[in-house]
Amino acid sequence: MSETARLAVDIGGTFTDLALDVGGRMFTHKLLTTTQAPEEGVMVGVQAVLPQAGIAAKDLDFIVHGTTLATNTVIERKGARTALIVTEGFRDAVEMGYEHRFDQYDINIEKPIPLVPRYLRLTVRERGSAHGEVLLALEESDVHALVPQLREHGVESAAITLLHSYANPDHERRIADILRAELPDLWLTLSSEVCPEIREYERMSTASANAYVQPLMASYLADLDARLRADGVRCPLFMMTSGGGLTTIETARQHPIRLVESGPAGGAILAGQVALECGLDEVLSYDMGGTTAKICLIDHGRPQTSRTFEVDRQYRFTKGSGLPLRIPVIEMVEIGAGGGSIAQIDNMGRIQVGPGSAGAEPGPACYGQGGTEATVTDADVALGRIAPEGFAGGSVQLSPDLAVAALDNAIARKLNLDGPLAAFAVSEMVEENMSNAARVHAVELGKELAARTLIAFGGAAPLHACRMAEKLGMDRVIIPEGAGVGSAIGFLAAPVSYEMVRSRYTRLDTFEAAGLNKMFSEMHAEAHTIVVAGAPDAALEERRIAYMRYIGQGHEIVVEVPARTLTDADGALLKDAFDRAYKELFGRVIPSMQVEILTWALSMSTVQPNPPALAEVATKAAATASGERKLFDADKTDFVTAPVYQRADLSPGMAISGPALIAEAQTTTAVTANFTARINGAGHIEIQRKQTAQTGETA
Repeated sequence: MSETARLAVDIGGTFTDLALDVGGRMFTHKLLTTTQAPEEGVMVGVQAVLPQAGIAAKDLDFIVHGTTLATNTVIERKGARTALIVTEGFRDAVEMGYEHRFDQYDINIEKPIPLVPRYLRLTVRERGSAHGEVLLALEESDVHALVPQLREHGVESAAITLLHSYANPDHERRIADILRAELPDLWLTLSSEVCPEIREYERMSTASANAYVQPLMASYLADLDARLRADGVRCPLFMMTSGGGLTTIETARQHPIRLVESGPAGGAILAGQVALECGLDEVLSYDMGGTTAKICLIDHGRPQTSRTFEVDRQYRFTKGSGLPLRIPVIEMVEIGAGGGSIAQIDNMGRIQVGPGSAGAEPGPACYGQGGTEATVTDADVALGRIAPEGFAGGSVQLSPDLAVAALDNAIARKLNLDGPLAAFAVSEMVEENMSNAARVHAVELGKELAARTLIAFGGAAPLHACRMAEKLGMDRVIIPEGAGVGSAIGFLAAPVSYEMVRSRYTRLDTFEAAGLNKMFSEMHAEAHTIVVAGAPDAALEERRIAYMRYIGQGHEIVVEVPARTLTDADGALLKDAFDRAYKELFGRVIPSMQVEILTWALSMSTVQPNPPALAEVATKAAATASGERKLFDADKTDFVTAPVYQRADLSPGMAISGPALIAEAQTTTAVTANFTARINGAGHIEIQRKQTAQTGETA
């Protein structure tokens, strides 16, 4: 086979999505996730999508995979029996957490429970300074004394997190050497490798989480790789990371915690590509699947990024109520609002949607797999947005009667509503939850939403995108081609990349370039080795950033650093860059304050080609509908007759006036009465708010 064949696999909480690109032709498949054995669903999907393209497993040139397995392992507390080895006197730091309370008025506050129980937090005598000096040599007899305890408790994995090991990792490495010699089957995570940064609590939490998920993830990845090889696959398997890049399976097995947000990251990459393709500088990415909805702000094709992330939050949307992880992530807000999110009446008589989900097993009531609780998908079916036949590419046959019965039992009878209004109420509630999350996220980052374009994808997002745009005051929505498996398609556009981080305290008024150049040289070499292992012949690009703040502040902002040899004069250059970034965020600078840098990061990635410019297309005659369906209209609060169009029948230039439905294999786009849809030059559905004839104002 002469054409390049690239396969992407995304395992979500409800569905497993596959996207196969063969010489520019895209083939997709969606099936329910096999929750108990995710690799089974992957293999079934691979065996289903390859025949569509007429190729065999041996013809694949590239496979990339993203999964929620690491995240679910932490949330469900199903990881390995893990120990935490720390400097004497610091065993409780991981439980004490921050000095502040995330909700100071809640006297019954529930703080996140550490992954490692106190009896498995073990100590050794040693001490290093923040500058890397050895203040107290490691007492190796303490390490040898840990071996019987680790054996007695059946510990499978251990995280070694010593005080200030980011500045000098020698003691952590020595402990690892001793334990490997006596316990060769023990998995070991060194905080100086997985999170070499200042701040003990976050470093302990990150190392603990990596150790907690490593045995399961390493075993899963090895098993999946073996299954693929047995099926005839010869090409390398890459993993999508939470930071939006690809890494080798060997690196992923060592640092599986970097995979926690791999699926949503793929969606953000897709939205960034679509934004560049359509010439859009500012967009809002909206990814709604079966279990969660993800919202991300993207400027100039690049998603917002961060080095902090929380998993397993005890309080919905409340920062500080989850386990902190310091890993490269794409900055987004994720809420329990997917097609499988369960709708119910709370103690105050209000409709609550999510965060609980029906998942893939048993799934929403309309799946006919034994589920009885009402979900968002049941509401969409009852409102006429989803056709019972052909759902998820025909892999699931829906039952409208079961959907209506579930909504009637959970919502309608309790609030004295008729069936359609109960379904509409559920839909409105989930859309308002998502809209509010987007508003809060934008305010936190100092961004405006109204002028942005909403890029919606995932199995459920196109159903709700127009209504979301109305609530957020946005005038344009884009539904990418292949939106139902958008995250998987995004995987194919991601670069092979790796990010290194080092904590090195630096003041700009005493800027020392020589030491920084030595540090960056070491980081460059390590990142280069990892990236080249996955992409040996590709062109590479390097990005450096500094986390800067005024002396005494508690949080830093990100500032770009020139990717070259630094000079002492660059201290002034970084100060100017900091002032610009600080003023953009807060509207002012503080002239009398000195600036300090705590942490430096270097990322290396393959150079990705820019997408082709959007082709101009002439408006064609209106598309021909394949049928019609009763669709609930939000403004009329009643059903209207809406035409149904098949996505495969639409070509660039064709226009559709709402209300209408555009059906495709993996999702359906609901165009409300206030919008008009058009197929643009890239093949995406571009939905624009209608203009009123009298005033020219938007409807």
